[in-house]
Amino acid sequence: MKGSRPLLLQLAIALLDNGGIHSFVFPIANTNSRAGRKSSVNIKSINNNNNNHRDIETINSAIDYSSMTTLPRHPQNDDANDILAQTERALRSMQENVLFSASVDDAETNEAEFVREDDNGGRGEVEEGESVYANSYVDLGKVDTVGFDFDYTLVTYRKELLRLIYDMSLKRLVEEKEYPREMLTSGLRFDPFFSIRGLAVDRENGWICHLAYTHKVAVAWEGRHRVPRAKLMDEYSGKRALSPTERKKRLKPLNDLFSMAECCLMADTVQFFLDRDIPFCPRSAVNDVLGSITGTHISGEFHKKVAQEPAKYFEGKPYLKAVLDLMKESGKRLIFVSNSPFWYCDAGMNHVIGPEWRDQWDVVITSAGKPSFYTEDNRPFREVDIGTGKLKFKQVLKLDKGRVYTSGCLKELTKCIDWKHPLSFSPDGDDYDDIYSPLTTPNIMYVGDSLFADLVDAKREFGWTTAAVTPEIGWEIKLQRKKEFIIADRAIEILLNSLRLYQRSLGTGIRSKEDLGVMDKMERIVSRWRDEQTRLLGNPFGSVFRARYTPSLFAHSLRRYCDLYMSNVGSFRHYSPQHRFYPESPKLLSHEIRGSNPECSEIDDSIFDINC
Repeated sequence: MKGSRPLLLQLAIALLDNGGIHSFVFPIANTNSRAGRKSSVNIKSINNNNNNHRDIETINSAIDYSSMTTLPRHPQNDDANDILAQTERALRSMQENVLFSASVDDAETNEAEFVREDDNGGRGEVEEGESVYANSYVDLGKVDTVGFDFDYTLVTYRKELLRLIYDMSLKRLVEEKEYPREMLTSGLRFDPFFSIRGLAVDRENGWICHLAYTHKVAVAWEGRHRVPRAKLMDEYSGKRALSPTERKKRLKPLNDLFSMAECCLMADTVQFFLDRDIPFCPRSAVNDVLGSITGTHISGEFHKKVAQEPAKYFEGKPYLKAVLDLMKESGKRLIFVSNSPFWYCDAGMNHVIGPEWRDQWDVVITSAGKPSFYTEDNRPFREVDIGTGKLKFKQVLKLDKGRVYTSGCLKELTKCIDWKHPLSFSPDGDDYDDIYSPLTTPNIMYVGDSLFADLVDAKREFGWTTAAVTPEIGWEIKLQRKKEFIIADRAIEILLNSLRLYQRSLGTGIRSKEDLGVMDKMERIVSRWRDEQTRLLGNPFGSVFRARYTPSLFAHSLRRYCDLYMSNVGSFRHYSPQHRFYPESPKLLSHEIRGSNPECSEIDDSIFDINC
């Protein structure tokens, strides 16, 4: 039936029925030529910070797109060639249809305002980048306590902050670790278009790796050059992966948004040595860069700079106060838990909300020391003198609203706010190890940006509802809605389905050299389309959520440990405090997605004459 066909094939078939087209156009350069054209692409990262070490595959500004829709032919098999020829027409017709649809959508957008939910509780649609996404069922009405992290959660930063951290750490690397002073004058600068979150650095070779959910290294960069596949296979025992023991020993995760400066400085340091033929030990270089970044954080240098110029470094948060007020009005208890010192949190919250920001919170905890805040049970609270910022010496037995505390742990928190599990019948509530401990409940929700510092232990140890702030969602969705990315995505799907059909046409016998040669060439074309998707995302690693064609380790962790995720805390304004979130169908296995026959899509039309 026609309704059962995949959308992209329906589009291609419709165009083929109307005669189709015979040339492929990728609309990037301004030119009148529509066949065999090359693109002239302006990528921000090419001209960024005088860095000339971009990988050619990622930023080449003269890519021949016609070759990516010209498929090989089998020297002997006419049936196979029919499939390949029809696939070529489907690719080109699909591209023309996407361009036509995009031009119609652009015209309609200019004539009509996009319907969105207003800030006063309207009932319009919520734009995708502003949605709260659910990995599991969550009833906000049952959540009685909501905790928030500070950095990259309640406040977010402009790119100037990562530049500041990079520059301070580079200076520390030179002055304290005695690295070449030339590094300060050679034009090294933070590159916001190089690194992404969720990477890892290999301590043994200094490579920056993007890991798939299977811990396989999907892509790696040595300095500012991409590591060839053959070198990857040789380094990682022919399987591009490490054993669990080796992973723990060699790989240092770069999971939070602060680590983007860390990643960039790591790559630039390695490239500096390579360019000048300076012998170096990768493990020592990695340790020195990590130590410089850590020293910059611990010293408080960048905190002081940011606190002095909040408008330069903090982004505005126009909806934050409304979100917190709504949660408070619904009877939820709000707890502020940050690893940053009070004076720094105060500067940021003053900037985004105002000097009375503490009035919204039932408890304010700074310098909490997460994740130890979750895992240790013998860390008492200390009160912070709001006027001087110094710690008081008196014992803290109760956490009062309006005051500020530091250190502590969850066990002390339950005692100091008389926090009881709703099913606990203990008259004194002192049974901490009881199955009804107030800590072990999904009625507590914690919102943070760092998976492993903020959310993993909260979910794994206590079963809390967890919500991750992942700003990458917004800009990735925007980029993936562009016509160029849609064309690449659908081209990959068409090509993979064509490969499945091609193999069915060959039967179940032994493959000839010619049979395999066609498949090899097709797979290389698929790989080029994937490279194009990476290029369109504007960084050498591609999507935060995908490592080439599989879910990334970051995406796997996000799904495993986070019930909700969103681009920013302001997204909660689109939902009632009693909203119930229902997850999408978690289809992960091939048979769940494709049905009984995973080898090809259901096609019942003239474009392919092979029945699956």
